[in-house]
Amino acid sequence: MPRAIVLINVSSAFEDSVLKEVLKLDNVEEAYVSYGVYDVVAKINASAMEDLKRTITQKIRTIKNVRSTLTLLLVEKNL
Repeated sequence: MPRAIVLINVSSAFEDSVLKEVLKLDNVEEAYVSYGVYDVVAKINASAMEDLKRTITQKIRTIKNVRSTLTLLLVEKNL
């Protein structure tokens, strides 16, 4: 199951509205407003890589006032 952390850069003063929209998405496990270079951080879980890509490119990136994203793919490691 592919998982990712998505760092989202948002137009100034729209952090809360973007967070609200991100939290509505099916594959979003959790999301938070953050302070720094990125304004919203979201954890995504998907059933397949194609579903993960679709969530990021067609859903998150098309939310009004999202300026850019950076995706960190998470890797399961058996220790």
